[in-house]
Amino acid sequence: TRKESSAASDVYKRQTYKMAHQFDPVLPWWLLGSFLVGLAVGVVLGLFLDPFWMWIILGIFFGATLAMLVFVRRVKAATYKKFEGQPGSAEVALGMLNKKKWVINPAIAANRQMDSIHRILGRQGLILIAEGDPSRLKQLLRTEVRRHEQVAYGVKVITIQMGRDEGQVPLDKLADHINALPKVLSDSQVAEVKKRLTAIDTMRKRMPVPKGPMNLKGAHRAMRGR
Repeated sequence: TRKESSAASDVYKRQTYKMAHQFDPVLPWWLLGSFLVGLAVGVVLGLFLDPFWMWIILGIFFGATLAMLVFVRRVKAATYKKFEGQPGSAEVALGMLNKKKWVINPAIAANRQMDSIHRILGRQGLILIAEGDPSRLKQLLRTEVRRHEQVAYGVKVITIQMGRDEGQVPLDKLADHINALPKVLSDSQVAEVKKRLTAIDTMRKRMPVPKGPMNLKGAHRAMRGR
């Protein structure tokens, strides 16, 4: 029912706030400050433009909207901070990608230490994302690149190593980094490569691989502002 849905939404919002506050202690002050900034804009405009009360209402609305935008941004940063370093944490960033533009296959391969390889496909190309210790992943990544190139037929496989060392992409920058890559494939090429990748996936041995540090549905919703 609508009442139950509203109650569930309120619980979710409280949980999201508690999680964000845990990793961002100054969150309440950011929210209060952003609201007051919006309200102050309304008050200032009301001093010069009539009617005054209308600008106060608009200031409250603007302040609430600004506070919500700040909240979403701070929750996103807190979520990355919470999951960074956990096996499968790359799925947090991959979950932020537009699923209409990307075919996302998290943890297509992994080793016993739970280092893993993720795969995404879109106009920017066929991309393998390595998460974990680079030295342990070296052979696994090389194998996956060769395997994908055999069925991609001329489509270059792009590799990204997630991490904070030189030449790596940190978790909180991963989604933006991927979206900023130049587009090299047409829609028809993406569809064709997607079809060919099915052969790899059907032949792949079933093995336990990390599917994210936890159920990330709530984290994804929070980071999208829903």
